Amino acid sequence: MSRQPDNDGLFARLRRVFAVLGFLYLGAVILLAVPWIQSHIVYMNALKLPWNAHFDAPERHGLAPGKTANIKIQTADNHTLGAWFILSDTIYHDLSFPPPPSAAELHISEAVAQRPTVLFFHGNAATRALSMRVRLYSGFTSRLDANVLAIDYRGFGDSPGTPTEDGLSLDARAAWDWLITQGASPQDILIVGHSLGTAVASGLSVGLSEDGVKFRGTVLMSPFSSLYTLIDTYNIFGVFPVMLPINMIPRAAGIYKSFLVHKFDTLSAISKLKVPILILHAEDDWDISHTHSDALFDALLEPYLPPVYSPSTSQESWSTQQWSEYHAQLITRRETRESLLTRTVIPNFGLMDQFDGFGERITLLKTSTGSHNEVGTLEGVQEVIRATFFAPENLR
Repeated sequence: MSRQPDNDGLFARLRRVFAVLGFLYLGAVILLAVPWIQSHIVYMNALKLPWNAHFDAPERHGLAPGKTANIKIQTADNHTLGAWFILSDTIYHDLSFPPPPSAAELHISEAVAQRPTVLFFHGNAATRALSMRVRLYSGFTSRLDANVLAIDYRGFGDSPGTPTEDGLSLDARAAWDWLITQGASPQDILIVGHSLGTAVASGLSVGLSEDGVKFRGTVLMSPFSSLYTLIDTYNIFGVFPVMLPINMIPRAAGIYKSFLVHKFDTLSAISKLKVPILILHAEDDWDISHTHSDALFDALLEPYLPPVYSPSTSQESWSTQQWSEYHAQLITRRETRESLLTRTVIPNFGLMDQFDGFGERITLLKTSTGSHNEVGTLEGVQEVIRATFFAPENLR
């Protein structure tokens, strides 16, 4: 006789597997509510890649000899930050080759006086010496012909301390103040952030705007709107929604989010910016959905759109006239949006939407490739940054 499949045994094994996965998920969720563990997940600063980095020898990480100064920056609360100042290609090429190891440090004042500077804030994990970040610096110094100041926040790289949301804000302001002390003009400084660094860059940019400081602009690469919304949209390996099981329990998601000690709420603050802004995101970003960039762009556009009013009663009780008025408002809003936006399709590369807000150009660039970490290294992205912020008429 033929043997029948043991379906009961198979189902029992599957139940055990799913039970184990459920307990692992529950355990992870509980642990992430612990502030200490939560902070390590948000910052991942213990992952100091590359291991045994030679911060005092940037050449060993791919930068040209004598092009980079390894410097220390003091914060307002007495933390010391490790940082690199990298000369623009124009300044560097004026030096005899090979320049002495101290060449970059000796030419900082000249560099910030003659060329714009990118103030760069990196994402979580690793250090300023990570190869992907070094490729960014090289693109900025060559394609943009700008200097670069890249810092490691407190607790990252060779910067002692423990990262906090307020602490990173102080680190960003210290980096800005250092550039000004070296002789840089605010209008020659472009603030650029990637991933976690977009929240840092936004915070600094908002603070400067509120102080009435006019600087060159802000670039947000692969941003998230806030930590709360990031949790809602984050997918493990780009597939499994991390909040899906919790969202199935009424009010559980709200209760869980109340344990978050970090906010990084760019969405609520970005409309305070009064400088040109470029938001860019790759559509194949598996870490942070490009819908976060849509949300930030929409927040900037919202003040220029007509509001939509609806009756206070439930929709089931709306009259035909009320429905007609509601749909008419939606149509007017859509038409206004379309009239404000200039859309540019860049073949085989991406899509760019632009509008003028508070007298400045606001741009959303969505590329078809680039993933989360590589989007800033794309030549096309660097060309958009150059055209937006470094056009010849804007340079000295």
